[in-house]
Parts: sequence; C-alpha cells; structure tokens
Amino acid sequence: MKENTLLVIAGPTAVGKTTIAIEIAKYLHTEIISCDSRQIYREMRIGTARPSIEQLASIKHHFIACQSVYDYYNASMFEIEVLELINKLFKIYKTVVMVGGSGFYMDAVCKGIDDLPTVEPEIRENLLCRYQENGIETLRQELLKIDPEYCRNADIRNPKRIFKALEVYYMTGKPYSAFLTKPQKERDFNIIKIGLKRERKELYSIIDYRVDLMMKDRLLEEVKNLSTARHLNALNTVGYKELFDFLDRKIDLIEAINLIKRNTRRYAKRQITWFNRDKEIKWFHPSDTNNIFEFIKLSFKPGEQQNSLFQNMG
Repeated sequence: MKENTLLVIAGPTAVGKTTIAIEIAKYLHTEIISCDSRQIYREMRIGTARPSIEQLASIKHHFIACQSVYDYYNASMFEIEVLELINKLFKIYKTVVMVGGSGFYMDAVCKGIDDLPTVEPEIRENLLCRYQENGIETLRQELLKIDPEYCRNADIRNPKRIFKALEVYYMTGKPYSAFLTKPQKERDFNIIKIGLKRERKELYSIIDYRVDLMMKDRLLEEVKNLSTARHLNALNTVGYKELFDFLDRKIDLIEAINLIKRNTRRYAKRQITWFNRDKEIKWFHPSDTNNIFEFIKLSFKPGEQQNSLFQNMG
C-alpha cells in the first residue's frame, strides 16, 4: 500500500493556482513544489508571474528562481530532481503539493519521460542549415506529414518543439509521438490531481488585467536587462519576445502589450487543451474551496493514510 501522496494542482495561466495551492499547503502543513518551466529562472520574475515575496514567505516553495536563464534545463532534469526532492519531503510529510501550468513538466513527474535517443550533432546541424536557408515553415510542414499525432497536441509554432521532433525522427526513423505514448512509469506514491478552471471570458479578462499590472511592475525594465540573452530558449516566451520586438523598433509599445495579452490568451487555451486530455483531473472553480477540500479528503480510501492529512482536515 502506498503511504504518501502527491497532490497536484493544475490549470491555465492566471486561473488562480498559486492562491489555492498556498491555502491547501497551509491547511495540510506541508510544502509546495512549483511546476512552471519559466518560474524556475531567477532572472524572470515579473513576466512569469512568480509568486510574491509575501506568498513565498508564507509557505516553503521549491523550484522557483533556482536556475539561471544561462543554464541548460529541461523536463527530464526536472523529473529527476523533483523525484529526489519528493522522496526527502515524504520523510517529513505524508502529502506534498505540486502546482503549475507546465503540462509536460507535470507529466514528467507523474508519468515519467520515455528515454529518448541522443541526437547526433550532424543531424542537428543539418536541420539548422535548412532552417536558416528556408525558414521554419518548411520544417513545420515536414513535421505535419511525419508526425501528425504530435502536431495535434504540441505547440508547433515553437521552433524548439519542431527541431526536437524532427531530430528524434531522423535519428530513429520513428515519429517523436511514439516515444511519448508508452505506458507511464509506476510511482511509489499516490497522485491526486485537481484542476482549476474559469469561464473563458472571465479568464481572459484576468489575463489582460495581469499583463497591465506586469507593465506597471516594470516588466519592460526586466526585459531590457535581459536583451543580450534574447537568443536563449528560456526567453523565447510570451511577455519577453513581444517586448524584444518593441526594443528592436519592429512594433510600438501599445502593440507589444496587446500582443502579450493575445499570446497569453492563446497560451492559456493550449494549456486547457493539454490538461483536458488527462481524465484523472477533477475540475473546480478556484472559488469552490469547500468542495476542493472535501474532494481531497474523500480521495483517500478508508483506513488509508491515517496521518496529518486527516488530522488537519478533521
């Protein structure tokens, strides 16, 4: 019988995950693991909507501002490091909270990442040359023919996703999706998944408002300070690339802000699509805290985990 539980809180950007996660972690007297592929970078505070200083001080958080944008980092490394941390935390707590909107990183912890082949440098260089000569659209169309299944779920507007999938295909002769659909790895802890959702109009309104707050919080200054690092993958993300275009005088500031709002809404839509694939997630509105806590309590079988979870929840 598995004695420990990882409580996962998922959902799109701006839905209200941080507030709920802190409330639950306080109630359970445990700690939080952040599952956000951009909040891990210490130089990206404002544009990633990192929890405030007060929020971070209210409960112990892990995997926030722990890497530099100049460091190479990926989901496989995240999987390994989080599992090591979870094993340590389970010696103290019976339940640990993980919260975030990076679906691939979340799946890495809950299901595991299949072993992928090491790509030969020649293959990578060949793809890079083709990209420089013909642009990304040629490679995107090739991937659509080679691996339509992967394209249905991945953000193929992101060059990194296209390169990765094509590299694996040319290295193995198999589509990238074939490496992502094997049976999930068995974890030695229970996993309970909660999803937070709002009506689309409500969510989009919050996104627009939050972007305005980011600009007032000097997001532009943060981006200016990172302008020499714009080539790094960590900065190829919403909120940064639009302002880089402004700094390059390709667009004006109002257009850049509107593009951040639009692209954030599109990103939220992709997140929702990703999480909707996971039938293990139980969905709630962020304001429905009573039912959220009741669901957590009832998710444990009778007689299972007679520990701080039940003691704290009564």
